Amino acid sequence: MKAPLGKGIFLIAAPSLRDQNFRQTVVLLCEHGAEGALGVVVNRPTAMSVSEALPQVPILEGQGHVLFSGGPVQTNQVMMLYRLDQLPENSHHVFDGICLGGDTDLVDRILTTSEGREAFRAYIGYSGWGPGQLESEMQTGSWITLPADPSVVFDKDPARIWPDIVSALGDDYRHYADMPFDPSLN
Repeated sequence: MKAPLGKGIFLIAAPSLRDQNFRQTVVLLCEHGAEGALGVVVNRPTAMSVSEALPQVPILEGQGHVLFSGGPVQTNQVMMLYRLDQLPENSHHVFDGICLGGDTDLVDRILTTSEGREAFRAYIGYSGWGPGQLESEMQTGSWITLPADPSVVFDKDPARIWPDIVSALGDDYRHYADMPFDPSLN
């Protein structure tokens, strides 16, 4: 099931996409319009913890939250993605109770008072496209689109996101699910 470009859409890197920044990635599209597009790669954890990237947030100290690589743009900035029961008024709503922002007070709230489904993910950098750039990449077959799923972003093992989605695309794609990151090693 393909989905039109827009916020709340997953961009699944086609098996033929060789760009090292996006090979075997799944990008959550957080903004899309005439001025371009912005998203975060949801399946690239780093070796760094969120507390290392945000030492000014004391509640994160000693927590095991992993920092994700959101993409190659502004890799010196941390962006936060939240799954919340009630979205703050000043948040950037993406889809289904998911918002993008940088308010670390929400992290404190989630870690101290939240029960259940509320969660956050931190990303260093983001994925960005200029006007018409993503549409051009779509025409060359670089991306496959699907409606995003919050449980994939917040609950699924990041190492299984791309292969499981590709496998679910059907017989034409299933054999790509276990291909190595570098196809020359195959």
